[in-house]
Amino acid sequence: MNIEYLDYFCKVAIAGSISKAAKESHISQSALSQQILKLEEKLGYKLLERSNKGVEVTDKGLIVLKYADNIIRTYNTMLQELKLDDESERKIIIEACWSIATYSLPCVMYEIKNKFGNYIYELNPNESDEIEQNILNNICDIGVIYNKPKNSNLSYYKIGKDKMVLVAPNNYEIQDEIDFEELTKHPFILLNDKVYVIDAINEKLSAIGSKIEELNILYNSESAESVKSSVLNGFGIGFLPYTSIKKELYSQQLKEIKIRDYSIEYDMYLIYNKNIKKDEVLYNFVEYFKKIAQRSLC
Repeated sequence: MNIEYLDYFCKVAIAGSISKAAKESHISQSALSQQILKLEEKLGYKLLERSNKGVEVTDKGLIVLKYADNIIRTYNTMLQELKLDDESERKIIIEACWSIATYSLPCVMYEIKNKFGNYIYELNPNESDEIEQNILNNICDIGVIYNKPKNSNLSYYKIGKDKMVLVAPNNYEIQDEIDFEELTKHPFILLNDKVYVIDAINEKLSAIGSKIEELNILYNSESAESVKSSVLNGFGIGFLPYTSIKKELYSQQLKEIKIRDYSIEYDMYLIYNKNIKKDEVLYNFVEYFKKIAQRSLC
């Protein structure tokens, strides 16, 4: 028996009118009447008496009505449990720029796990361009990157801000605030992790008639941890994402060196596919992510 037959019967019986129940159910009167007739044929009893004033439930109809509501509720509860069981196996893959994945998102993920504890999560570091392509190719579900996405097929939402901070060991002999030109006087470990640090430095050097080759660069590294370790060991100074050295600044293992009239700042964006509403689970996840991210970033 089709559960819809029982559902429509209950609606007609409660409304006392086929036309009223049809309007509330967004179905034509003739289609609704056919559903009721099929139920009566299936059960072998007349359930409704029709008249110009509406409908009246027969004695047999009252028996059906007595059990139908419970049957419908049980059926809907079963569907909900099936959906929850299916969602418990849902894996959500998130990719983010290295420093964001390592330092900014763990606290967000903790909040999300408390809200959506039945999902499985995977958080992977990657480069911005690859994150965009992986979302479009359904390799990952969402991403968090510096700056807005290049691809117009992606939606984005600003969740926070990060900045590159020039740091030195706490006992390193350098003033707390310097001019940009003074960078050439110190050994320098250069971070090249695809967050465009080199581009930002090159742009400033060009503006003052200088080149990056004039910096005393010990080496380039794509690892913020490698640069941080070198700076902590007193090998030189370097730019690092603020999120990656907050603890070391607080414990005074490192100190921030401000540069007059210069800063490197980035907005952080959650990015996702524009057709996300087709996936109810992922859509609800993203909406909650947007709601709590700004206050939950580590």
